[in-house]
Amino acid sequence: MAHGVFIHRTDSVYDDVPSERYQFPKQYLGRARECEGDWIVYLEPSKVKNTRGYFAVARVQKVIPDSRHSDMFLAVIERGTYLDFGNPVRFREGGTILEQGLLNEQGRISGRAQAAVRPISARDFARIVDRGLGKQDEILPRTDEVPVEAGFAENQTSYEQPTARSRTEQLTNRAMRDRNFRKTVLRAYHERCAVTGLRLINGHGRAEVEAAHIRPVEHDGPDIVSNGIALSGTAHWMFDRGMIGLSDDLHILISRQSNNADAVNSLINDSGKLITPDRLAERPHIDFVQWHREHCFKD
Repeated sequence: MAHGVFIHRTDSVYDDVPSERYQFPKQYLGRARECEGDWIVYLEPSKVKNTRGYFAVARVQKVIPDSRHSDMFLAVIERGTYLDFGNPVRFREGGTILEQGLLNEQGRISGRAQAAVRPISARDFARIVDRGLGKQDEILPRTDEVPVEAGFAENQTSYEQPTARSRTEQLTNRAMRDRNFRKTVLRAYHERCAVTGLRLINGHGRAEVEAAHIRPVEHDGPDIVSNGIALSGTAHWMFDRGMIGLSDDLHILISRQSNNADAVNSLINDSGKLITPDRLAERPHIDFVQWHREHCFKD
């Protein structure tokens, strides 16, 4: 097993769904197989406008032939392991690249940087994940909502000290994943409730908005931003209980079982539609929207 870097862009010609699978040609088969059973990071190329850099982490369950394309293969992502970074990580920081393994003897970036699938050292992996997970900051929950765990306090150790093992252990921690998911979703929605349109900041400078999973974790919903919505406490309560739902084009639906539809309607922003992130890839995915409408929404 070995850590790896998978390059992905949302306009790719490949059949990628980062939280589920990564498609690649045969030339990368050997490298991809080395990653089976281990964690990889996703990288958006620098030439992509407003690139996110290293933007997510996931564990490869297995590598299989793509039954639909004889010359292609799929790296299948283990369910429940994909996680968007709350703090996307730049490929280059202050003139220094984080993947030190890409440097040649002259200290310059080698041709390996062009490889769509490539190995990464445990040290480089830990450095990238450490920056991606970050630490508690101003958009996270109030301290009385989620306790700060060891490794996330303000006086945490230097970025150069974390190990790959310590970080991969944290990647499966539910409290850490919830915290990172909230950070990612709130950033995508500019800390604004997608139903009401309100952006409320409390006296301590923290956003009074929550990150709701569209398809809940307990029903195999992934911790990916396209499975999340930023909602106020009231809107979150109504969404989880099926009092409101979403159409395929993201119009906000009101359940006929609501005992005060007028009051619910008064909370919805004037457009009647969900206020969505700027990036298309971060907007609610139709598969999750349909799941919520079929299993949660009380029509």
